[in-house]
Amino acid sequence: MQIFRKYFWLCGLIILASCFKNKQVRIIPIEDFFKNPEKTAFAISPDGKYISYLRSYKNRLNIFVQTLEGGNITRLQTDTTRDISYYFWASNSQILYVSSKNGGIEGPKLYAAKRDGTHTRELAYFKKTWLRLITEKRAINDEILVALNKRDSTVFDAYRLNIQTNQLTLIGINPGNVTEWFADPEGKLRMASASDGVNETLLYRSKESDLFRPIITNNFKTTVIPLGFCKNYTCIYALSNQNRDKTALVKLDCVTGKEHHVIYNNQKVDIIEGMYSNAKHQLVYATYETWKQQRYYLDNDIKGMYTRLEKMLPNTEISITDQDSAEQKFIIKTYTDRNPGTFYLYTITNNKLIKLGDINPSINKEEMAEMKAVKYKTRDGLEVNGYLTLPIGKADKNLPIIVMPHGGHGGPSSRNSWMYNAEVQFLANRGYGVFQMNYRGSTGYGKVFWAAGFKEWGGKIQNDIADGVHWLINEGIADPKRIAIYGSGFGGYSALHGLCFNSDLYKCGASYSGLINLFTYLKGVPAYHKAFQAMSFEMVGNPETDADYFRLASPIFHTDRIKAPVLIAQGAGDPSVNVNETNQFVKELKKRNIPVTYILKEDEGHFFKKEENKWEFYKQLEFFLKSNLNKK
Repeated sequence: MQIFRKYFWLCGLIILASCFKNKQVRIIPIEDFFKNPEKTAFAISPDGKYISYLRSYKNRLNIFVQTLEGGNITRLQTDTTRDISYYFWASNSQILYVSSKNGGIEGPKLYAAKRDGTHTRELAYFKKTWLRLITEKRAINDEILVALNKRDSTVFDAYRLNIQTNQLTLIGINPGNVTEWFADPEGKLRMASASDGVNETLLYRSKESDLFRPIITNNFKTTVIPLGFCKNYTCIYALSNQNRDKTALVKLDCVTGKEHHVIYNNQKVDIIEGMYSNAKHQLVYATYETWKQQRYYLDNDIKGMYTRLEKMLPNTEISITDQDSAEQKFIIKTYTDRNPGTFYLYTITNNKLIKLGDINPSINKEEMAEMKAVKYKTRDGLEVNGYLTLPIGKADKNLPIIVMPHGGHGGPSSRNSWMYNAEVQFLANRGYGVFQMNYRGSTGYGKVFWAAGFKEWGGKIQNDIADGVHWLINEGIADPKRIAIYGSGFGGYSALHGLCFNSDLYKCGASYSGLINLFTYLKGVPAYHKAFQAMSFEMVGNPETDADYFRLASPIFHTDRIKAPVLIAQGAGDPSVNVNETNQFVKELKKRNIPVTYILKEDEGHFFKKEENKWEFYKQLEFFLKSNLNKK
C-alpha cells in the first residue's frame, strides 16, 4: 500500500510540473516594458534636506524636488521635447542639468535651476562646441570645472565656470593630446590623461600654477584609471592592469608613478569599481563581476551598513547611488534580474529606510523570467561566459531563440551583466529564449581576453557568437529552424554579419543602430576623437592597409549573401552610421526581393530617446519576430 501511495504522489508531482511548464502567461503590453521610469535618478542635496529625481511630465523626464518627507514637490523645468539625461546638485539651492536638442546633434547645453523652480537659465552653450563635465558632483565656491572644444574643435581645454556669474576661466590648455582632465576634492585641476594614439600617459601637478609632468606611460592596452586622491594629494587610488592581466585596485604615488601596493585583486576577473569616500578620502570597497557583481569591503563602517541593508532588503542587489556631504544619508537602489528596481533613502544614524519609489511599478517580478549564467567552449578552445533567459511556462527544449550579441563603446568593448533588462524580459514574455554571450573582445575578463577581439570584428568574434548558437542547438534548447539574431550598435552589426555569413543559422535578423560599413565608421569619427585614431586602427583595422578585410567584414558589401528577412531601425542623426548608406543598403535588399522592415526616425540619434518612438520600434520588432519564427 505504501508503494502505491508513493507512486501516486510521484505522478501528482509530474502532472503539477507539466502543468507549470505549460501554464498560460499574460502578454504584458509593450508600453509597460518600455515606458519612461515612474521615478528614477534620485539624488540628495549636499545638506541632506532635499530629494530630487526624474519623473515623467508630458511623456518626457523632468527634474522634481521634494523634502525628505515627500512634501513641497516642485518641478524645476518644463522640457516637452526631450528627456533630461543627467543632472546633479551643485549646491544646497541649485541643480545643474544637461540637455541636448535634435537627437544630440547640436551638442549638449548646461543649465542651472534653483531648488524652488525659479530662475532656470542656460549656463554654457557655444554653437558647434561640445561640453564635458569634469566636476560631476557639487560646486566649490560656486564653481565647477568643464571641458570645452571651444578654442579648437579637435581638443578639449579645461575651464572653471562660475555658476552664478557664468564667468568662464581657462585653467588648462590642451596641447593636443589630453583626452581627460581630473580634479581633486577641492576643485583644483591636478591630473590629466594624454594619448598619442597608441600610448597613454598620466600627468600630474601638485598645484594649478605648476606645469603638468608625466608620471606613467603605458600602451593603451594597459589601463590606469584614477578613482580619487589620498588625504595629502600626493597619491591616488586607481584601477590598474599594469604588469598584470586582470585589473586590480591599487594605490599609486603621484610623484614617482609607482604602485605603493595592490589593495585588492581577483585572479579570475577585473576589478571594475572602487567606491571612494570623499568624507574619509579613502576607498571603502571594491567591486568585481563574475556572473554577478560582488563587493570586497575595505571599510568596516560601510561593511556594517551593507550588512544591515541586506537584512532589511533580502534577495536583492543593493547599491549606493548618492549620498549627502556628511555621508550620513544615502540613496539606495535595489534590483534583480526580474525586478527593474526600487529607490530608498537610508539614514545611517537611526538605521531608517524610507521607500522613495519603484522604477517601473507596471512590472511584476513574478511574471518575469530568470536570467541564468551559462558558459561554452569556442572552436579554438576559448571559454565564453553568457546568460540564458528562458520563457516562463514552456519546456526548456526546442525553443525559438533570440540571439542578442551586446554592443559597446563604439564597438564590442562592453559586456552583458546579470541585471533587469527590459528587452530580454519583453522577448521572454513573448515566448522566446534569449541568449547573450560575452564573446572575446568583451571587457571584465582581463586584457588578454579583451585584446583577443582586436581586428576580429568580422572574424573570431562572430565565430564565438555562432559557436554559442551551435552549443544551444546541441544542448537541445534551441529549435534550429526558429533562431533569430538581434542587437544594437555593435550587436546590430553582428546581427547583419550573421545574416551574411551564417545564413544557415538564422531565420531572420534585426539591427538597431547597427554598423554596416567599417570604412565609414572610422572616417566618421569626430575631430576631437582623432587622438584615438592609431588606437582605433590597432583595435578595428586600418581602412587603407586593411581595405580587403574591411570590405569582407562590412555588411554593406554583401547584400547578395543575405537570404532571410531583415529589420533595420536607425535615427537620422546617428553619428556612427551614415543614414544615406543605410538607405542604400535597404534599397539593395529590396531590389533582391529580401523582405525588409525599415524604421527611420528623423528626430533621433544613435538610440531612440522619445517614448513614442521606442514603442513603435518594439511593436514592429514583435510583429517581425512573430511573423518569421511562429512556424517551424
